Amino acid sequence: MKGKSNPIDMKLNNKTRLLKIIELLEKEHPDAKIALNYTSPLELLVATILSAQCTDKRVNIVTKTLFKKYRKAEDYANADLKELEEDIRSTGFYRNKARNIKKCCQILVEKFNSKVPKTMEDMLGLPGVARKTANIVLSNVYGVIEGIAVDTHVRRLSQRLGLSEQKDPNKIERDLMEIVPKTEWMRITDLLIFHGRRICVARKLKCGICVLNKLCPSAFTFD
Repeated sequence: MKGKSNPIDMKLNNKTRLLKIIELLEKEHPDAKIALNYTSPLELLVATILSAQCTDKRVNIVTKTLFKKYRKAEDYANADLKELEEDIRSTGFYRNKARNIKKCCQILVEKFNSKVPKTMEDMLGLPGVARKTANIVLSNVYGVIEGIAVDTHVRRLSQRLGLSEQKDPNKIERDLMEIVPKTEWMRITDLLIFHGRRICVARKLKCGICVLNKLCPSAFTFD
């Protein structure tokens, strides 16, 4: 049997199709939510920095101990860099992550009274924080919605679903912001991430059981 591209209904524009995608994903993944464990803005900030090129499952294992050792921004700011590196080694790229977390928390202490800031502009001024991390922290802990967090799953699915032809996360975010209602900016990230983990995986596509296969230009049918 040979796979062939699945023709989608071209009468649907991207906005209409996107709303249908969200509706179907809500039914398929009602449990979709951020997978990182945290109890404070600082913990989510650190966890999100650690999640770069690392699974959320691994990050949660590391932070279970890490968050007991480092409870305040001052703890990270004053930490011995080599010791912090060892504490997060298993998350990968640990030297760069440790350096960013330490510098980030030094700025929090010196400039923000040890608090995680509540604006995109201030967040982007922190070492190791790009728009993805800023969006995740701002939306989940402060309810501040300034954009859409684009991780590897959101990037992959946005391209496969024909929602963006871009490769750069910032450009993908802009494309999504044009067609996704602002009320769904936070939700679309969780839904696409869960669908990317469970169904629309990087390899061995599961188009045959995907609820989006009639709306996806990348889907394959089999004769």
